[in-house]
Amino acid sequence: MDKLRPLMFVGTGSDVGKSIINTGFCRILKQDGYSPAPYKAQNMSLNSYATPEGLEIGRAQAVQAEACGLACHTDMNPILLKPTNDKSSQVVLNGKPVGTQSAVEYFMGNNKMALFHEAKSAFHRLNKKYNPIVLEGAGSISELNLKDKDITNMRMAVETNAATYLIADIDKGGVFASVYGSIALLSEIERKQIKGILINKFRGDIRLFEDGKKIIEDLTGKPVIGVLPYFRDIHIEEEDSVSLEKKSTKSSDNKINCAVIILPRMANFTDFDVLEHDPRIHLFYTNNPLEIEAADIVIIPGSKNTISDLQELKQNGVALSIIKAHKNGKKVIGICGGYQMMGEKITDPMGIEGDIKEISGLGILPVETSITNDKLTEQCLFSFKNNKKDCTGYEIHMGATKAKTEEQPLNILNNGKTDGYLLNQNCWGSYIHGILDNSIVIEDLLSGFDSAITDRFDYQEFKENQYNKLADLIRENIDMDLFYSHLKEEN
Repeated sequence: MDKLRPLMFVGTGSDVGKSIINTGFCRILKQDGYSPAPYKAQNMSLNSYATPEGLEIGRAQAVQAEACGLACHTDMNPILLKPTNDKSSQVVLNGKPVGTQSAVEYFMGNNKMALFHEAKSAFHRLNKKYNPIVLEGAGSISELNLKDKDITNMRMAVETNAATYLIADIDKGGVFASVYGSIALLSEIERKQIKGILINKFRGDIRLFEDGKKIIEDLTGKPVIGVLPYFRDIHIEEEDSVSLEKKSTKSSDNKINCAVIILPRMANFTDFDVLEHDPRIHLFYTNNPLEIEAADIVIIPGSKNTISDLQELKQNGVALSIIKAHKNGKKVIGICGGYQMMGEKITDPMGIEGDIKEISGLGILPVETSITNDKLTEQCLFSFKNNKKDCTGYEIHMGATKAKTEEQPLNILNNGKTDGYLLNQNCWGSYIHGILDNSIVIEDLLSGFDSAITDRFDYQEFKENQYNKLADLIRENIDMDLFYSHLKEEN
């Protein structure tokens, strides 16, 4: 195959669809016989993933790698920022945490050139192995107060000579101003990298926007390569927890009701995507005590700041509702930080998560957790409840949890280690993210409930179908000939 130049998707703002569209083009390029790989220089997200080497990257790049048919690698996301509170983030460089910085320290400090060098090195390593690299920007390309410190958007586009496409979300309103303004505020060199504009989330008959396309093209001098319709029937894992607000719905009368507790610093909420799409389950996110107590299954998710989020649950009445649900025989499980919360006590002697050095847990499981400075990140094979079939998942956590009574592990890992605690059929906790992606675990979780739907749900097959549906939708609404002509240009 011809060597294609890199391509990049940038946005007029956050949540315009960059990650989803990047994923779709990753699948298209794979379908067309190329060997694409995703790349995002710097990502900010609490949704992360462990690589096969036991390192950490943003979950969005892991999803994009899956669309490419690849195992993920830290070169696909060399810099990851994981917010610990409203002002600070843990900085993960090439898969390993290198410290915690405030936003001011990170963006105004003197380390950005060193980080940019690391980002460039990662890109060039990928570019030697794959064809083409599909880059993703972050937020808006025209944040003038941060632009000279930005290592993710147009600086990377220029550095890699990527054919760059500006994505605008027409559903937000103001699409003409946002597109024109974003391009007008670029330097001449940066504007040269923009090869086209993609309008996303159009509702209604796209033919009605033909005049709009011409107006944008006349204003910017750039072609509109396509207008993508607003869709609800294609499901790709989301990068940002802002999407959870749309999923907070009350219980259903004819399905198994599963409530995921909303946490201020919820991490790895994609653990529950499989539940959202299983036809037997009604999944909803909530911090309403009455809804929690009425649910059939209650799940406490992971958190980037377990102690702070546990304190919030105690203050808003959610902690008591979880305990009440457990006492009433409802199924209650916790994953990662949620597992830690289910124990009797969490200590943080070094103040890693903040000023609170010790907090009592929910007291559901007879375990205690100590927050440590060591971070475990690894993929794992394990047997669930002594089932002989291997399950897969990954661990990303700081802290060690020990049983106060005779150990009753939930999982036995292939390396001989144990994970989690099994209290009874209705209650357990585990550190393993992705544990629910295994059909054995899902069938066990749903056992004991009556459901009119008996067919088992194959999540891996479902995800593959979604990638292909997304690719088909993009092909139908994008000028693919123009797109490929840009990738075959030298400049």
